[in-house]
Amino acid sequence: MNGVLDGKVALVTGGSRGIGAAVALRLAGEGADVALTYERRADRAAELVEQIKAVGRRALAVPADSADPEAVRAAVDRVAGEFGRLDVLVNNAGVFLTGPVGELGPDEVERTIAVNVRAPFVFAQAAVRHMTEGGRIVSIGSNVAERAVFPGLALYSMSKTALLGLTRGLARELGGRGITANLVNPGPTDTDANPADGPNAEAIRGFTALGRYADPAEIAAVVAFLAGPDGGYVTGATINADGGFTS
Repeated sequence: MNGVLDGKVALVTGGSRGIGAAVALRLAGEGADVALTYERRADRAAELVEQIKAVGRRALAVPADSADPEAVRAAVDRVAGEFGRLDVLVNNAGVFLTGPVGELGPDEVERTIAVNVRAPFVFAQAAVRHMTEGGRIVSIGSNVAERAVFPGLALYSMSKTALLGLTRGLARELGGRGITANLVNPGPTDTDANPADGPNAEAIRGFTALGRYADPAEIAAVVAFLAGPDGGYVTGATINADGGFTS
């Protein structure tokens, strides 16, 4: 089976569940060999590896704490070493720590910045050493970077807003090498962390123009476009795949 990403290698951070898992499966379906990082759910990561192999692609799950820069760099180098190249990086790993500004402790702040801000930078820094022309960097942000509709989102919103600057800076710096960098801001998406039948789901749906949650596969489709040849002239862009949440 051939696809538009046939012969390419993709790394999806935090790829064992939710949006990350959907992205990994979509990229594999488009023809890429796919590696993913995970922190705790080795069982889910192993299941996903088998699903990717079932569609005829190579797969690798690498344990790595995104808060640890050395672990991040080692994960990227391992993927590039085992697969022989690296073409697509999807910065998906993140933490969602919320609460009133006055009650958030330094550990929560440091963890959020380490995983949501520093890790995407370090992953990109390590990945571009292996990328050639046609390389792709896609970061997964959040709709609340543009519209924080509930109290308690200041820390998380701040961390996701930082990805806008990272994306634009990478696009400008790497464009001469034929490498693109883009940002996808999902809206409410039906995952374990934010189920469509959760306690606040009705209110959250009401903020969207479409009146529903996204399926993770819908976010993965946007990432696949940016990762593929049809997205080759898109760089430095932010795509709000949010059901009209920010409209």
